[in-house]
Amino acid sequence: MLRNLATSLINADKEYIVTTVQKAKELRPFVEKVITLARHAQHAEGNDAIRVVNLRRQAARFFHSGNTTFKVEQSRFRGKKGEPKEAPVRTAGVAAVQRLFNELGVRYKDRNGGYTRIIRLGRRQGDNAELAVIELVDNPRELAAKG
Repeated sequence: MLRNLATSLINADKEYIVTTVQKAKELRPFVEKVITLARHAQHAEGNDAIRVVNLRRQAARFFHSGNTTFKVEQSRFRGKKGEPKEAPVRTAGVAAVQRLFNELGVRYKDRNGGYTRIIRLGRRQGDNAELAVIELVDNPRELAAKG
């Protein structure tokens, strides 16, 4: 459950998701550990590529980043002969790791922690569960609003 929530938060276009307060509180340290790994990769020296690969592998543990059908989709025997082959779509976990290291690690390079914010919304109509928004801080919407 936490892997799915973390993948949704990292891949979200608006950089927030709506969930219950309890799930948001459990998700916060989970996501912050992964962002810290991406931040450490930004501080690695140029010739320290092995450390960056190790940090990516550690971060991939937090997501469902495997794709069991990827090799079948890459096969040269798929599709009709002579037709161009479409590139297979990677899983959301792989996309999350890529976004984490390419965008979020750069954004939070100088921040020591507190990458997420939880805002309580109220109670859900059906089961009266308390809802909250968990979002990444310093997102483009927030920076545009500050001006």
